[in-house]
Amino acid sequence: MYDEISSNKRRTWLILAGFGLLMALLLAAFNVLLDIGPIGFVIAIAIAIGMSWSSYWFSDRIALGVSRAKPADPTEYARYHNLVEGLCIAAGIPKPRLFVIDDPAPNAFATGRNPAHAAVAVTTGLLALMSRVELEGVLAHELSHVKNYDMLVGTVAVTAVGAAALLGDIGLRWMIFGGRRRNNSDNSAGGVIALAAVLLIVLAPIAARLMQFAMSRRREFLADASGVALTRYPPGLASALEKLRDEGSVVRTSNRAMAQLWIESPLDRAPDPEGKKRTWLNRAFDTHPPLEERIDILRAM
Repeated sequence: MYDEISSNKRRTWLILAGFGLLMALLLAAFNVLLDIGPIGFVIAIAIAIGMSWSSYWFSDRIALGVSRAKPADPTEYARYHNLVEGLCIAAGIPKPRLFVIDDPAPNAFATGRNPAHAAVAVTTGLLALMSRVELEGVLAHELSHVKNYDMLVGTVAVTAVGAAALLGDIGLRWMIFGGRRRNNSDNSAGGVIALAAVLLIVLAPIAARLMQFAMSRRREFLADASGVALTRYPPGLASALEKLRDEGSVVRTSNRAMAQLWIESPLDRAPDPEGKKRTWLNRAFDTHPPLEERIDILRAM
């Protein structure tokens, strides 16, 4: 279990390093094609970072508002509060604010910029469907996201994706509408470099998005393992994920922008063709790893 946690942390940092490399290549492509100067780079990156930081700072309010979450009454939802209190003591973090979403689809998410400003929300469907040990497993998973500062890691990813998209858009518009270009037409090697730079500007936002989704999937594996470290009972979370797999209903207030927050994708998922596996490209755009894979890992612990 601890090897799994260490492995997922290493892979997350490798993906973050990949973001840095991608941004360096993207800036190099700008240097090849455009003469906008350092001020243009500073403005573009500052805008992307500002937008992402604002989303990070107000992430809890945005997520709770969009999902129509309401504060969980301590008396009506006593089991919910008691489980979270016990897990927070085990994790060594403050108790987050607890919310309930009136929706029959079972699901849950955690949000907040740090453990001191965190919130956990669960649907009424989850509370009705899960046994005590299963609910404890789900809550331990969500509290692990809080303890592991996954919102901070996610903000770094969102910042990189936003910066790549903004820089790519600026570059394409600059070229289309007549921005000054370096003239490499008399040099075949220069022409090849320019073509590679154009392709990089076009493809960088897609690559950044794929890395963001890959990191989101790794953080789900890490939260599963960290959650089990809190409960000391892998079958609890495994059984909860099996129920989520079998139930498969869609959260009414869900949207694609928030999908990676939930313990399992809240969006409608088309079933795989019988007898066929999904392609790598299909899986690359998933925000969550396959439930079967997560269940198998938990059952093996």
